[in-house]
Amino acid sequence: MDDCYTARRLIGCLDLTSLNPDDTEETIVRLCAKACTPYGHTAAVCVYPQWASVAKKHLKKTPVKIASVVNFPDGSSDIKRVKEEIKKAFGNGADEIDAVFPYRDFLAGNLDECRRFMEIVSRECSKHTVKIILETGELKHVSTIAAATRFCLEYNVGFIKTSTGKTPVSATIGAANIILETIRDSGKNAGFKASGGIRDYEEARKYLILSEVILGKDWPDADHFRLGASSLLDDLLKIAGEGE
Repeated sequence: MDDCYTARRLIGCLDLTSLNPDDTEETIVRLCAKACTPYGHTAAVCVYPQWASVAKKHLKKTPVKIASVVNFPDGSSDIKRVKEEIKKAFGNGADEIDAVFPYRDFLAGNLDECRRFMEIVSRECSKHTVKIILETGELKHVSTIAAATRFCLEYNVGFIKTSTGKTPVSATIGAANIILETIRDSGKNAGFKASGGIRDYEEARKYLILSEVILGKDWPDADHFRLGASSLLDDLLKIAGEGE
């Protein structure tokens, strides 16, 4: 696999992210300026709901999607909060929603709360792409990650995402393997997003290869495969430009 080609492919699957408590309008403007590169545009930028309008303004003439997080990063089962944040995100121009699954309720066996959450998210985002963040570093075990993935796939979500990047353990190849195999075995047309701790080309490439091995060489495109990162782009651009 040619590194230059692969790096450019990964750029097109990147959700360029800024989810810091001290983000400002200037932060988001700088983020958006990086989303269209000499080697193609990123799939999306991912920001808090209050910054979606800034991102939309600066990317409105581009194909870059605006993704916004809700129920982030704690994954509570406060349905009122979830609905309000989704409404705010869409009102500010978001195209996609990255929602944190109430994983603590799932671990505690409170499945009714989890169903209620998924029903609300599915209904409120019916015409938009939804990525459900499992927080796999907290679910920990193979069987639990697989069970949570199957649970969320019942609601025909767009993507299953590993992590918020705000816990001690974020994306891992092991967790990715479980999610990808579960998606394959389900027969659902769902995508996969790895997020948290992916900082260089070699790490990103591992997730791409794993996706190809499990779901087929042509499967990982922007509609099925995403990487969430804030600092990965610089390394991808360096590799993408080699040989010119």
